[in-house]
Amino acid sequence: MSGTNSPEAVKKLLENMQSDLRALSLECKKKFPPVKEAAESGIIKVKTIAARNTEILAALREHSSEVVQPFLMGCGTKEPKITQLCLAAIQRLMSHEVVSETAAGNIINMLWQLMENSLEELKLLQTVLVLLTTNTVVHDEALSKAIVLCFRLHFTKDNITNNTAAATVRQVVTVVFERMVAEDERHRDTIEQPVLVQGNSNRRSVSTLKPCAKDAYMLFQDLCQLVNADAPYWLVGMTEMTRTFGLELLESVLNDFPQVFLQHQEFSFLLKERVCPLVIKLFSPNIKFRQGSSTSSSPAPVEKPYFPICMRLLRVVSVLIKQFYSLLVTECEIFLSLLVKFLDADKPQWLRAVAVESIHRLCVQPQLLRSFCQSYDMKQHSTKVFRDIVNALGSFIQSLFLVPPTGNPATTNQTGNNNSGGPVSTPASSGMLGIGGGVTLLPAFEYRGTWIPILTITVQGSAKATYLEMLDKVEPPTIPEGYAMSVAFHCLLDLVRGITSMIEGELGEVETECQTTTEAASSPTQSSEQQELQSTSDQMDKEIVSRAVWEEMVNACWCGLLAALSLLLDASTDEAATENILKAELTMAALCGRLGLVTSRDAFITAICKGSLPPHYALTVLNTTTAATLSNKSYSIQGQSVMMISPSSESHQQVVAVGQPLAVQPQGTVMLTSKNIQCMRTLLNLAHCHGAVLGTSWQLVLATLQHLVWILGLKPSSGGALKPGRAVEGPSTVLTTAVMTDLPVISNILSRLFESSQYLDDVSLHHLINALCSLSLEAMDMAYGNNKEPSLFAVAKLLETGLVNMHRIEILWRPLTGHLLEVCQHPNSRMREWGAEALTSLIKAGLTFNHDPPLSQNQRLQLLLLNPLKEMSSINHPDIRLKQLECVLQILQSQGDSLGPGWPLVLGVMGAIRNDQGESLIRTAFQCLQLVVTDFLPTMPCTCLQIVVDVAGSFGLHNQELNISLTSIGLLWNISDYFFQRGEIIEKELNKEEAAQQKQAEEKGVVLNRPFHPAPPFDCLWLCLYAKLGELCVDPRPAVRKSAGQTLFSTIGAHGTLLQHSTWHTVIWKVLFHLLDRVRESSTTADKEKIESGGGNILIHHSRDTAEKQWAETWVLTLAGVARIFNTRRYLLQPLGDFSRAWDVLLDHIQSAALSKNNEVSLAALKSFQEILQIVSPVRDSDKPETLPVVNVPVPVLIGSISGPGLSRPFVRTDSIGERLGRYSSSEPPVVTDELEDLNLWWAAWNTWYRIGSESTKPPITFDKLTFIPSQPFLTALIQIFPPLYQHIKTGFNMDDLQKLGVILHSAVSVPISSDASPFILPSYTEAVLTSLQEAVLTALDVLQKAICVGPENMQIMYPAIFDQLLAFVEFSCKPPQYGQLETKHIANAKYNQAEWVALNYVPFAERSLEVVVDLYQKTACHKAVVNEKVLQNIIKTLRVPLSLKYSCPSESTWKLAVSSLLKVLSIGLPVARQHASSGKFDSMWPELANTFEDFLFTKSIPPDNLSIQEFQRNESIDVEVVQLISTEILPYANFIPKEFVGQIMTMLNKGSIHSQSSSFTEAEIDIRLREEFSKMCFETLLQFSFSNKVTTPQEGYISRMALSVLLKRSQDVLHRYIEDERLSGKCPLPRQQVTEIIFVLKAVSTLIDSLKKTQPENVDGNTWAQVIALYPTLVECITCSSSEVSSALKEALVPFKDFMQPPASKVQNGES
Repeated sequence: MSGTNSPEAVKKLLENMQSDLRALSLECKKKFPPVKEAAESGIIKVKTIAARNTEILAALREHSSEVVQPFLMGCGTKEPKITQLCLAAIQRLMSHEVVSETAAGNIINMLWQLMENSLEELKLLQTVLVLLTTNTVVHDEALSKAIVLCFRLHFTKDNITNNTAAATVRQVVTVVFERMVAEDERHRDTIEQPVLVQGNSNRRSVSTLKPCAKDAYMLFQDLCQLVNADAPYWLVGMTEMTRTFGLELLESVLNDFPQVFLQHQEFSFLLKERVCPLVIKLFSPNIKFRQGSSTSSSPAPVEKPYFPICMRLLRVVSVLIKQFYSLLVTECEIFLSLLVKFLDADKPQWLRAVAVESIHRLCVQPQLLRSFCQSYDMKQHSTKVFRDIVNALGSFIQSLFLVPPTGNPATTNQTGNNNSGGPVSTPASSGMLGIGGGVTLLPAFEYRGTWIPILTITVQGSAKATYLEMLDKVEPPTIPEGYAMSVAFHCLLDLVRGITSMIEGELGEVETECQTTTEAASSPTQSSEQQELQSTSDQMDKEIVSRAVWEEMVNACWCGLLAALSLLLDASTDEAATENILKAELTMAALCGRLGLVTSRDAFITAICKGSLPPHYALTVLNTTTAATLSNKSYSIQGQSVMMISPSSESHQQVVAVGQPLAVQPQGTVMLTSKNIQCMRTLLNLAHCHGAVLGTSWQLVLATLQHLVWILGLKPSSGGALKPGRAVEGPSTVLTTAVMTDLPVISNILSRLFESSQYLDDVSLHHLINALCSLSLEAMDMAYGNNKEPSLFAVAKLLETGLVNMHRIEILWRPLTGHLLEVCQHPNSRMREWGAEALTSLIKAGLTFNHDPPLSQNQRLQLLLLNPLKEMSSINHPDIRLKQLECVLQILQSQGDSLGPGWPLVLGVMGAIRNDQGESLIRTAFQCLQLVVTDFLPTMPCTCLQIVVDVAGSFGLHNQELNISLTSIGLLWNISDYFFQRGEIIEKELNKEEAAQQKQAEEKGVVLNRPFHPAPPFDCLWLCLYAKLGELCVDPRPAVRKSAGQTLFSTIGAHGTLLQHSTWHTVIWKVLFHLLDRVRESSTTADKEKIESGGGNILIHHSRDTAEKQWAETWVLTLAGVARIFNTRRYLLQPLGDFSRAWDVLLDHIQSAALSKNNEVSLAALKSFQEILQIVSPVRDSDKPETLPVVNVPVPVLIGSISGPGLSRPFVRTDSIGERLGRYSSSEPPVVTDELEDLNLWWAAWNTWYRIGSESTKPPITFDKLTFIPSQPFLTALIQIFPPLYQHIKTGFNMDDLQKLGVILHSAVSVPISSDASPFILPSYTEAVLTSLQEAVLTALDVLQKAICVGPENMQIMYPAIFDQLLAFVEFSCKPPQYGQLETKHIANAKYNQAEWVALNYVPFAERSLEVVVDLYQKTACHKAVVNEKVLQNIIKTLRVPLSLKYSCPSESTWKLAVSSLLKVLSIGLPVARQHASSGKFDSMWPELANTFEDFLFTKSIPPDNLSIQEFQRNESIDVEVVQLISTEILPYANFIPKEFVGQIMTMLNKGSIHSQSSSFTEAEIDIRLREEFSKMCFETLLQFSFSNKVTTPQEGYISRMALSVLLKRSQDVLHRYIEDERLSGKCPLPRQQVTEIIFVLKAVSTLIDSLKKTQPENVDGNTWAQVIALYPTLVECITCSSSEVSSALKEALVPFKDFMQPPASKVQNGES
């Protein structure tokens, strides 16, 4: 008002007032003098006031009654012009606020009069308005009068006045309430107490109200009275009133001044007590009315609803609910229930329309809805208002579709067709291009033939009503078709939008508050903790309350919403509408998800899912999913049962794709419409943006997506992304171009959906994974039992999810890979293949991903990642294993250097390949292994090396591919080389590891368990390698065994020096002997069947054509290898405690091999035997090499220096002495094993040798074709072992041993050979050569006798035994030995091609033996043992055999050698025998000797016919030699020789010299022919003895006498025979020999007589003489012979007889002489 207070304004006011008064006085000058006077006095008054007072306005106000008076009088004139002038002046005064209360009262009375006279009505209204708005001086009675005045003017006949008055009334009512508000403002500080004290519940009592409030109260109370058609209390003077106007005023007050009613109890009472009952009363016609058939709008009875009132009532209700809900909870419940009822189908259309608009107003106020929910739905016995509203909207929409609005004024051009089924109106049919066209022009809903257009009514989120604003309409308006539906549709959308944004906003706040409080709570200050805890708990309570409300809101509305939305979704033909519906379903689903309301969340998702799939398709899928589906539940809405509507097939949508359904049985094709695709995109959007709250409904979402993907023909590609691909079978998928361009987008969104899983929290991620897994399980079930293309959606997406969540892969790895492993085992190959693809891709990605901390520092994670790779090993499908191995190969190539602790797993995968898994698998796995061995041994932890060894070994054992086995053995060799080169590093690392494990084991209190435990870990590594090779050495395939054997022994040979000394114990017992046992066992049980060929065209050599022969080779190799190790490493092995036991075991093996029935094995065993017997004793100081490569220090020091702490072990390849010494781990000098132990070893060897010899040469009991007879090379080798062995045991070698040896030698020589081998072993029969076996036997004996020769006395008793042995061999010359019962053929008769046994030619051997005997005898004849043991006699006895056989000997040389040997032996032996004559030791020898001479000189064998003269003479000369020996060596010593023997010799000589014994003529003749010389010699010997005049002993004399009598007797016989022959022969001359003999006899007789004469008479006894003389007559008889030679000889013989011509002497003399 400052404008009116300024000096200029005041000046202007005064001027105006004066001019107004002047004008008045002018007008009234004539007609109304009193008025003129009043006006003039007024001018003076004004001037006076202005002059006197400084505060002019205040003074004017004081005197306002006087100032106003002239103008009031002017109005009283009722002259229009004057009245107008006065009213204008009055208004000017009012506007300057210079009117006092009294003046105002006067003015109002004046106005009343004017009103009653109907003068200047508009000016009146204007004046009242100015009066009331400029200040507050008018109140109480005056005010009520002014208001009544306005009301009265409203009801005049003049339209303009009416309207102006109505506007004025409205303004005045507003002013009254504004004054009250201002008044409250002024008293705001003090207002509170009285209100608090005020407990008055009487609505009449207004005494406590302030003036303005009182006015407002009275006014509002009267308005209620008026509307209710009661008399007013305050507005006295009212004449008429309309309800519509009253309701409008009430509404405006309630709407504009809610705070008045909320702050003042009096007003609240008015609301409760007056307004609400009024409204309810006025509503009753609407409630009771049911729409009949007549809808004409003629004047109705009272009870018919009246549009203007009804519409206004609804507006009032809207205001009441909006503004005073908190005051009128119960009343609002009634109003809302009414609203809901107004939507019923039996209410008039206009009523339903305005009701929907009213509800829309509520729906855009989420906070209000929330209050409803809290006040009603959450109270126990209250109506569920909020739920009812939503359900009512739903059933309203449904009713619009299901009950066609027949007879509705809205159907403008009725066709008269009222059937509910047919098209309702022409717009419906014209709005479509025909059913087939599919595209509607107008956006509309269409369902089962009902077509409802969609109108654009409001901007989203504001409820701009159309019919609630029609305040000027009296008749119900016509409502266009689709209006109610569109409003209801928007109601739903706004409801969803409002609720969700509100709840989500609050949820967001709660969450941020929680975060801040938790952050605050974690702050360190002590003091503030109490408060914080307090506030936290408050917040918790608050949150619990809020959450309950949110949940209740959702629970109350979701069923109705879902029913309505899914119906609308099905009916929608407009893309935008569909989009809105889907958006609403999506936001609801997301909200339910956030609140954890699973059932409702799943229901909304199900609806979207169903929309995505073709009609009728959806049901099967979504009903079979495990989630709680709501497909066939019905919801009760207002007592009616409303089924969820599933998509109808006849919706007129554009088909954009045709594809195959995903089902077990092929079912033709299904079609997708653009709406399906739209729904699908919504579904993707839902999953993408709200994945975190989907929880278990992921299953629904994913199942649907899977089916859509399938129908659209999207197939997984690498990484799990889906790309458009052709269906594998059945009718091809048909896609329109529209959807073709969409596919990459959909595919992309699908991928992004799973990429966004990286932003999900862990729980949600688990839900997603679980859903994918169960989806995949379904796909797997469907794919069972057929090889149709399976659905790979789930597997592909599991892969994708895994790949994007690598940063937290640990939390989902187990379920993810666990499921993929199951997929890998599926019988459907495509399914499996993808399972494996996904699994291997994940593993590779996991290993290459840049984890934090990196894998190298997070071993647990690395093992976790690799574990499924290991698990795949338990799957038997080869294609899966191939993938697994390819994955391993790629991991090795990319990650090999950093696998670290993952190595055991990776190696385990390679090692898990089994034999039966096909070549390609084994090959791939082996490729991996080769890569590992060539490139990665240095990078892997040393603890894994043992696994590498195991794996390589296992490949050796695979029998699919020989080359792989052989190569793997090569790898083992490479590995061993690597161990050797990196020995120190590996050892250090292993020891460190071992210590750690030991510690762990101790902490847990368990024993550390690893193979070969007590050995150090590095040695264990070697032992594992050896053990593996050992296993390969007994592989069924010969090539593998051979290769493994060579490798094993090479490795031990080349690298064995690295082992700790004590480890050798294990090598010997656990590796080598174990291997030998197994080989022995396999060899002895091997099959003897012939193997035809080695597979393919390989021919097998006959020496390898049975399994047994192939095993033989292995046995040979193994035994040789072990023997070599014993030989070369003996210095290491001997100090081990149980070397002698090991030695025994080795000997046992050699023995069993030597005794095996296989020539190859047995021979090789002996070679090994030989090898170990050439072992040198450990080095001793005495025979050390010159000096070690160090300063000359005593050994112990050296050792200390080598194995000092600096070097744990010397890694030197050479086997130098230094190293050997260094190998002893202690620092003492090497232990020199004492002789005794050595001797024991040698004796063990001897025993073994003996057992081998005796067993192998013992003849079998029965013989057949298969009888095994040892070969010559074997026997030779066996015997050759003896000499070196003997060198070691000679000191203890006794007679027993010698006997044992003899048996073996004898048996060995006796073994025959098979005819097919004889050409190689035997010399041709004519060559007199020894076989190598025989050589060996003789060598053995030679060694023995040489040793005895130099040995001590006690050894020499062995000579006789050796002689015995040799003599036994000599006998072979005539009597080859028998080998058991075996019949041998003579070599000459054997046929080479038959399997016969051939006796050897023993002659050369016997002869050589004989030579040895002679030799030996020559050396040892005088030995006591030789003398005592009658060796000479034995020799003679042995020689007697060949000598007596003579020509019958197998070989002529034999008897000749025998003779010469006899002669040699006798020449040495006889003197010895004579020496010992007295002891009688040789007594038994003489008869033997005599018999031998006899048998030889007078043999019974006949010389062969083809014997030449020369030969004969040579043989004769041998006989002569024998006789010479007798004459020189025996006869001269007759004194020392038994008489019988001499007699025998004499008889023999006699027999030789006189051929008198033969009885038959021819024999005699041959004899003579044969042996002239011999006879002569015999005779001469006889003679020689007869002339022996040096008789020293009676013995000699006796021999002489014997010789004489024999000689004489012989001469007599010869002569007699001659005479006889001569007589018989007649003229024929006698044979030459006989003539020669007779001549010889004759000469001999003459010689004899001569010598007798020379002999002293006492030496010749009379008997002799008598015999000589007795010859005479015989001689005389010979004179008649015809031979001149005989005659001359006879003459010489007869001449000496003259000496006997003496006269006879006397008897006495004779007797004495």
